[in-house]
Amino acid sequence: MSQAQIPRREFIRTAACAAAALTPIGTGAGPAGAPTVKPPRPRAITMWDFSWIERRWPGAGYEDWPQVLDEALERGYDAIRIDAFPHLVGTAPEKEWTLLPVWYVQDWGSPAINKVRLQPALHEFIGLCKERGIMVNLSSWYREDVDDTRMRITSPTVQAEQWKSVLAGIKEAGLLDAILCVDMCNEWPGAVWCPFFRNDPPELTWGGWHTETSQRWMREASESVRRDFPELPVSFSFEPRDVSKLVGADLGYLDFADPHLWMAQANGGEFYQLSDYKYERFNLEGYKSFVEKGEALYRSKPEYWQELLRQHILKTAAAFKSFKLPLMTTECWGVVDFKDWPLLDWQWVKELCRLGVETAAGTGQWVAIATSNFAGPQFRGMWRDVQWHQSANELIKGSAILPELHGTKQVQRLGT
Repeated sequence: MSQAQIPRREFIRTAACAAAALTPIGTGAGPAGAPTVKPPRPRAITMWDFSWIERRWPGAGYEDWPQVLDEALERGYDAIRIDAFPHLVGTAPEKEWTLLPVWYVQDWGSPAINKVRLQPALHEFIGLCKERGIMVNLSSWYREDVDDTRMRITSPTVQAEQWKSVLAGIKEAGLLDAILCVDMCNEWPGAVWCPFFRNDPPELTWGGWHTETSQRWMREASESVRRDFPELPVSFSFEPRDVSKLVGADLGYLDFADPHLWMAQANGGEFYQLSDYKYERFNLEGYKSFVEKGEALYRSKPEYWQELLRQHILKTAAAFKSFKLPLMTTECWGVVDFKDWPLLDWQWVKELCRLGVETAAGTGQWVAIATSNFAGPQFRGMWRDVQWHQSANELIKGSAILPELHGTKQVQRLGT
């Protein structure tokens, strides 16, 4: 019987059982009980950011966690990246927090003021993932609440202690084996996500991860978490932008790298500049321009934009190869911002995303790969194309990981 002939609920149940029963890497049995080595394979990961708990009003996409997790499994995803809100959980886990919108233009999170209670919701969500064999990548976008609690993070020690509080609770709940890794801050040190950090020079926010001040903070915070939770891979995600900054860097304090890579940001952001899109968060002018220019620009010379994406990925892979750091990319591949909108078509976005998946998977350096940053139920035009997700995720999970990465903590974590 083909996959298409299996009833949806039965397919999900069977896939969940298979995922939950994955044999850890390096174990198994061959003929007559002889041990065999199971080669590690990448995880297919999707980013549900802070939407997993913020977007729970009727029609927002995440009202029914079991249902949307079953849908993720049906589409082939076996890992999810979410915001653990460490600054809020570490302060008052069961408090009802009032969050301010980071934007109303985009469809991640809430477009207006909202209230969330993070515990026991976080443990409940991770537990539902564990039941399905879906591993969880914990991250944080350090969402702003009405008291701006994130600004109390005055040192890497404070940041680390908050994360350790979150992880201790997860361990006590018996859920630590469901955690794939910890990304201590999304796109460090982007100004929107970590305003508590002041770089040197201060104007280096997006893409400014490489400074001595930034690396000192990342090193101290990650090493502190690692001392208490040595089994968990720890890192900071970032936008590499200029990979030449990696030359001579000491990245030994990271267990993996999560570079966020898009065609739209390659070559100094050429595509968005020509589209007159400026990442507007609280007005729609950028989308109006994008309707007029975006797809037409791509269709005018698709080979050029495709090659720009391909080279962006390959140059990033080459820059990281000497560090022997596993790569996982959770936000990618074509344009940064997109949504269901009049006169916007997902087809060309999916073309670029498929190319990104193929290129990254072909390097052997990626141990977890996203299909895009739109792989969630609120992006209906992307989410409803079940077959597209299945095909891309089959490619991801069928690809190989370079042998020299097999012994790294992040690769060993893939099969737990």
